[in-house]
Amino acid sequence: MTFVEKSILLRDEELLLNNLRAIYWKRENALIVSDLHIGKSAHFRKNGIAVSSGVQEKDLQRLAFLVNLYRPEQLLVVGDLFHAEINTDMDAFRDWRNEFPEIDIILIKGNHDRLKNEVYDSFAIECCHKELILEPFIFIHEPTPRRNKFLISGHVHPGVSIRSKGRPRLRLPCFKITDNQLILPAFSEFTGLATSKMGKGKTFHAFTDNSFFEF
Repeated sequence: MTFVEKSILLRDEELLLNNLRAIYWKRENALIVSDLHIGKSAHFRKNGIAVSSGVQEKDLQRLAFLVNLYRPEQLLVVGDLFHAEINTDMDAFRDWRNEFPEIDIILIKGNHDRLKNEVYDSFAIECCHKELILEPFIFIHEPTPRRNKFLISGHVHPGVSIRSKGRPRLRLPCFKITDNQLILPAFSEFTGLATSKMGKGKTFHAFTDNSFFEF
């Protein structure tokens, strides 16, 4: 896989964005991701829709690559770690977890994280946070801006739509930043994109397999 990184400064903190859909926060030695949706492909197969398990395998391979690269002490998941019910995809995630037992996984629960607490305990995941405060940021799954607070969120699966003369419209995932929030792209590639209009007060760090583009 091709890896590209971009450094940004938010509230005097350096964050490293990368095109594998994650953030590395140096001060906290933390890898930050959102919307992994583990179990989504098996959930679709259970309901008669043919989706390859290879989709999740690629997501976990990217996550393993990032862990091996940054060697973080903690993995912050800003919601929707799991997609639905317990299913066969969980076995692959358990194998991944057993490969990296030293990492503290902290889950800020999202709208899809509805499993019983003992399930999270079985993966050694610290969960049940509605939000997590690590100054100067508040981590919360759904982006609901607050005055004088900077939120890091997921949920939306942000993207940009680019018109190129003579070519089909191009849609790219991105990190969306405003004055008081950063919204992560969905880590899982098995998700849609919610494109929004570019305008004043918004910055979009969109990416491809080998480049970043700022709008």
